[in-house]
Amino acid sequence: MTNLEDALGGIDVLADAETTDTVPTKSALDDKINEHFAGAVVRKDLVKAVRGNAVVPSYVLEYLLGQYAASDDESTIQAGIESVRQILATHYVNRNEHMLVKSEIRRKGRHRVIDKVTVTLNEKNDVHEAEFENLQIKSVIIDDVTVKQNPKLLVGGVWCICDIEYFHSDDQRVVPWILGSLKPIQVAGVDIDHYYEARKEFTTDEWIDLLMQSIGLNPEQFNDRGKLIALTRLIPFVERNYNVVELGPKGTGKSHTFSEFSPNGILISGGEVTVAKLFVNNASKQIGLVGFWDCVAFDEFAANRRTDQNLVNVMKNYLANKSFSRGTSIYGAEASMAFIGNTTHTVPYMLKNSDLFDELPEAYRDPAWLDRIHHYIPGWEVAPIRSEMFSTGYGFVVDYLAEILRAKRVEDFADKYEKYFTLDSSISTRDQDGIRKTFSGLMKLVHPTGEASEEEIRELLEFAIEGRKRVKDSILRIDATMRDNPVNFRYSDHAGTWTDVVSLEESQYPHLYQRDWDAQPAENAASEGSAQTHPGTIPESESISSAEALETPAETTLVEGHRDFKAGQKGVSYESLILPYVRGAASITITDPYIRMPHQGRNLADLLSLLATAKDDAEEIDVALVTAEETRVEYKHNQLLMLKSIKDASDAVGVRLKVRFDDTIHDRRIEASNGWRIDLGKGLDIWQRPSDNPFDFGRNRQEFRIIASAFSVHYVKSLAKPGEENSS
Repeated sequence: MTNLEDALGGIDVLADAETTDTVPTKSALDDKINEHFAGAVVRKDLVKAVRGNAVVPSYVLEYLLGQYAASDDESTIQAGIESVRQILATHYVNRNEHMLVKSEIRRKGRHRVIDKVTVTLNEKNDVHEAEFENLQIKSVIIDDVTVKQNPKLLVGGVWCICDIEYFHSDDQRVVPWILGSLKPIQVAGVDIDHYYEARKEFTTDEWIDLLMQSIGLNPEQFNDRGKLIALTRLIPFVERNYNVVELGPKGTGKSHTFSEFSPNGILISGGEVTVAKLFVNNASKQIGLVGFWDCVAFDEFAANRRTDQNLVNVMKNYLANKSFSRGTSIYGAEASMAFIGNTTHTVPYMLKNSDLFDELPEAYRDPAWLDRIHHYIPGWEVAPIRSEMFSTGYGFVVDYLAEILRAKRVEDFADKYEKYFTLDSSISTRDQDGIRKTFSGLMKLVHPTGEASEEEIRELLEFAIEGRKRVKDSILRIDATMRDNPVNFRYSDHAGTWTDVVSLEESQYPHLYQRDWDAQPAENAASEGSAQTHPGTIPESESISSAEALETPAETTLVEGHRDFKAGQKGVSYESLILPYVRGAASITITDPYIRMPHQGRNLADLLSLLATAKDDAEEIDVALVTAEETRVEYKHNQLLMLKSIKDASDAVGVRLKVRFDDTIHDRRIEASNGWRIDLGKGLDIWQRPSDNPFDFGRNRQEFRIIASAFSVHYVKSLAKPGEENSS
């Protein structure tokens, strides 16, 4: 028996391998982009066309495309693609072919390679030595001048184009590899004045779409709020000492920006970081990652359960003061930090049972540490990445944009909103810092000259306030002592009109967001006429199980037995056939070997959505689907993608789906942890396939569908007493 995750292992490779000869149609925006940024933009779908089996960041490929295919002329683009493919085929080192490349260097005496290079100091011999990641050679002498010009070689490594020479010596202590030349893959310089002038030719909406295309996303697939969320991931690259958290479901592209976008940022595993690696090594006095990178991002941060308390303490000081002490020395740095993690629960579940930082390791749920976070990106609002969400239009060569953003880190746009708006005086200094830094970063991205209309500034200010409010409200759930100083997250215009800012989840789930503040004096609940209410903790006495939340009097009338259905019959739905018998179940197992075709997937999605509608918003249900894997190669890919899409949609609403494949199953049944088993003669696929009429009522209401062939359903009650649910 295999899981869906295992079966999906090769899906990304299969999807990337799919190519098309169709040339994307250029939009009016694409023409405008090429007109004003000729030579600095590239068609974004070309990265997939040239990547092949080269495991390199997108900015490396776009650097090469920028050299050979930065044009809107199709013949030039095709010639550029072939040039880049040839360069990669000749010079990129595949890790599993390192011996072949070494032999080539030995045969020719000199060969150019594209590889990631890391440098260390050999203190014994007093020399710097380079290590090539894919070529798998090390102890290659590199001159001090090159290291001084490229300090990132010492921390994390840099992708470079290098000439490697071979000279054998009878002295076995001498490494035969000689570094002939080294050139980091990055743009040498940018004309920022031209960047400002060209920006004036674009409307704000056009410019945002250009930025979206530049990071590889299709703006047509995102609403205005979705675009802001995507652009917020860029703030650490344009704003110094900016601290951001993004928690959300898997597969939403959280880490993509930090791993693929910029040579000025580094993505590391949250479980691999140490004080010495991140800040400074006391033994060597070598400063760590924060001294060399504009952004240090921690991937899978929520999954890190091994926590060094000393690291937490040093990080806490750095996040607040931009400095850290090690030994007797105090160091300063400008690196921003991004903490990325996956959530396993829905938002209402977290609001009811804990807080929005529920997934973080316990050591990082320290209110003092959390208070250093400037913005919380709501990752649950981001849809799982689909193929149509990738851009085929023109955008900046990412290295070009990365250098622009780096140049703007020295600027501060934090006060630009003060021309039109004033923050409430109850907002603390630390809250204001979070709001101002997020606002400043968005301004630099969207309005790089600092000029914007009142409404444009209002939109960015409200988004910045919301992100900091999300942080603060979660802290108040964790630490009740911080509620003594109520904060009104609101602003006023110069006419004196106050606007309260609330997060989207606060508006969606007010009964869960605003809880247990009775102990707070009534006069503290409002300030200067504001009626804002803060969230609180959830008393254990109010927590109820899924069974208690979903139980209805009608359940007591359920009896064992069977029901027969005839072909051509209508009026049958899962709501009457299945739902009454699974109410109150915390876990459900669906066994059906035939969930392969789109209409069968639609049936499964209908049942899962029915379970989601029937349950309490703050509860979750575990559903296991046991089905058979499609054996026909041409259909297997589609089945896996369909089930993955259903799982993404189901997980997002608190019905946590796990799919297991078992080719030996034949029976069709549903087993619920409330003790009921439903034996389904025909499984879930009981109706005729839907008609081609898009307005056929049967597409949305099962009662209008026609039963395809006769079948029976048997209801069996197990010996377990009601409420004795298993924990599976």
